[in-house]
Amino acid sequence: MNPVDTFLAMLAAERGAAANTLAAYRRDLEGAGELIGDLARADGAALARLGQGWADLAPSSLARKCSALRQFYGFLVDEGLRADDPSPALPRPRARRPLPRLLSHAEVEALLVRAEEEAAGDRAEAVRMLTLLELLYGSGLRATELVSLPLNAVPRDAPFLTITGKGGQQRMVPVSTRARQALSRWLALRPAGGRHLFPSRGAGGHLTRVRLFQLLRELALRTGIAPEKISPHVLRHAFATHLLEGGADLRVLQTLLGHADIATTQIYTHVDSARLVALVNARHPLATGDSRANFLAQRPERD
Repeated sequence: MNPVDTFLAMLAAERGAAANTLAAYRRDLEGAGELIGDLARADGAALARLGQGWADLAPSSLARKCSALRQFYGFLVDEGLRADDPSPALPRPRARRPLPRLLSHAEVEALLVRAEEEAAGDRAEAVRMLTLLELLYGSGLRATELVSLPLNAVPRDAPFLTITGKGGQQRMVPVSTRARQALSRWLALRPAGGRHLFPSRGAGGHLTRVRLFQLLRELALRTGIAPEKISPHVLRHAFATHLLEGGADLRVLQTLLGHADIATTQIYTHVDSARLVALVNARHPLATGDSRANFLAQRPERD
């Protein structure tokens, strides 16, 4: 087994890395190997040359590739497969993680209204689209979690879904009344056979992430919303942001989204600055003249 395969096997066994994560690591490492040759034997000078080969990459993509290489070389050193770590020679991009695009309440409502109108005649494809949309926005599922949902994840007697997320971690997510109604309609129309809630036309498969992405953009176009604004992740972000705006606790959101680190939840749950200003103006004791006077009157005098 070559060093890259050994490293990926470690990620799968010890960190529970998902298949998509492992595939991304492999692409990044093999791509670097195509530029500089044998990664296991590369020195600092070779890694420094990667900056030229990756000059046209977005900062976030460059940061991801460098992270994969740093972890790879750290693994080689830990396993005694090489004595030194050349990764300090890698380019060091300075990039802040951008917030995902945000949909307004009105835009989400327009998407839901359009999907409901199209599903009124119980056409299977339209009811499936409505169900997908309700689960993305109503439960905050990742695209992969949604399309790969097994039928047995949908309980008959409880408003929860059992989700297997990143690293094989399971969690329970609530399903809104609207989503449960859409699910019931879809289950009545769903083609027989297969183990997935959203089966594909191929035997044993399920709807792909790419097809989900296409379906959402087609719906946005029919709704009159710019298709480039819509993606499964944008709807997941809207779920989190709108819950936070409604007063949800950040720790609760962390659980619902399946984030291992609350710092990730803080990145993905953006609250607009206008709302924060309004909150300070409404709640802070110095916000109004009367409140300021009362606050100052209650302070003990100083000599």
